Amino acid sequence: MDLTPEDALRINVLLASPIEAVRIDESRMTLFALSEKGEAKVQLNPNCRDESYLRRVRETLSSHVLGSPGGYPVYLKRWTRMGQARDEVLESLLMLGEPEAVVAVVNAAGITDELARRAWWASQTSDNARCMLQQAAVVNGEMGPVLADFLIEFLPFEEEARNQIKTVSLVLQGELVNENVRSGLWQKGRLKNAYYVGFLQTLPDALPVRQAAHSDRERVTRQLASLLAEDNPFAVQLCRLLSPAGQTYLACVEAVLKKPSNQDVMVELMCALETYSVTLPLERQRKFDISGVVHLSGALAGGAGAGPGCTDGVAGQCLQALFQVLPDDEHYIRAMLFLAMLGEPVLDPVFSRTDAIGTVMRKQLRPVTEPISEHIKILRGS
Repeated sequence: MDLTPEDALRINVLLASPIEAVRIDESRMTLFALSEKGEAKVQLNPNCRDESYLRRVRETLSSHVLGSPGGYPVYLKRWTRMGQARDEVLESLLMLGEPEAVVAVVNAAGITDELARRAWWASQTSDNARCMLQQAAVVNGEMGPVLADFLIEFLPFEEEARNQIKTVSLVLQGELVNENVRSGLWQKGRLKNAYYVGFLQTLPDALPVRQAAHSDRERVTRQLASLLAEDNPFAVQLCRLLSPAGQTYLACVEAVLKKPSNQDVMVELMCALETYSVTLPLERQRKFDISGVVHLSGALAGGAGAGPGCTDGVAGQCLQALFQVLPDDEHYIRAMLFLAMLGEPVLDPVFSRTDAIGTVMRKQLRPVTEPISEHIKILRGS
């Protein structure tokens, strides 16, 4: 069965002019089209069940745009959400009136600021906004602030901690929001510390508040002057941790560790800690429980030459030089190495056995969180 003559005529007339995107309001059975002249609409008049009729409408759109009535292969949902859609078909996908095709566009690595504008017109959802803000072309374009404003406005209604973290992390990029907005998000982190994790991921060295530098920072920096001049990565990281920015970072991590709301918060926190130390030339072994981290960081501190855990001999020599210059500050170095070896795998022994949240989860996580807090206290001198 074909479209009604009235709908067929209106849709064909619409498609005869240049259009940029199509969306279909299924509840109101209305087709909208975006063009340079603005927005046009066609009120659909189904002659069968709405679902069947909408399928025919999309077949008509697909025949015009792609030359085949097959439409967008929605069964490829996982594939397209991984950003595998070809750049040359992105414009066409936006004219199919298929929400999943829009998702393919917003996940594509080749999305441009203009395509982001069209995709946003076609489907305004928080997931789509987050996907587009992962692309530099969108962040640096005109759509970046638009998407950031939407996500901030929607943030109070975001229930999933993972999405809260991702939203905060994304809107803090570049100049998407002003200082007042950043400060407001930081203040809200007192009640929802998932927000803090977003700050740790995007602004680890520029958090809105600032702690005082460690009391030993000046002395350590003075002693490490020669190693810092050589860009010794371990010396640079230790001074970073003892600086005001580093002390603020550690205090924020401590605040999250005290009361994580669910597993997503802990996973994202561990990922943030791993990224913070990514410049250190250490082997990134994936299967470590917390006792393994303690063991390896201790072996690194006690080793010579390349040592276990260093990427190569040069890295081992850089670490050994740090111990030689700071013989009385081994506890700082050990704590730094311990934090550098952290990652999501340290949570596996706990989360593989429970899906608890809240107080029960925090109690079960003590074997993991307590050693982390102890090493942070060492670096904070508390």
